[in-house]
Amino acid sequence: MNDDVDDRLWSAVGDPMRRQMIDLLLVDGVATATVLADRLPVTRQAVAKHLAVLDRAGLVHPTSVGREVRYRVDEAQLARAVTQLNAVGAAWDRRMQRIKRLAEAIQQAKNPDNNQPKQK
Repeated sequence: MNDDVDDRLWSAVGDPMRRQMIDLLLVDGVATATVLADRLPVTRQAVAKHLAVLDRAGLVHPTSVGREVRYRVDEAQLARAVTQLNAVGAAWDRRMQRIKRLAEAIQQAKNPDNNQPKQK
């Protein structure tokens, strides 16, 4: 991996429950921990902990409105995560292609007769 990859960001989006929360926030625009907990199979306390992780990664922003804390997705930070994911995916695709070429070269070296055209 390279230095452009933000481990905190990746750790935050690596959890399926947090990704589900991001999806809900993207659909709704804004929500409280209580609203999210009502729509997810976890407690409000668990939702609050997940939101804290997302907040530290910069993926959500809390806004206090009276006694409520409302969360919204930081779309620029989410776009950054997507860009990083695409870059890492492309790097792994290149690695897998190199491995494939090496495996094919090894196979051809083991079976040199397969490289010759068949005579009639």
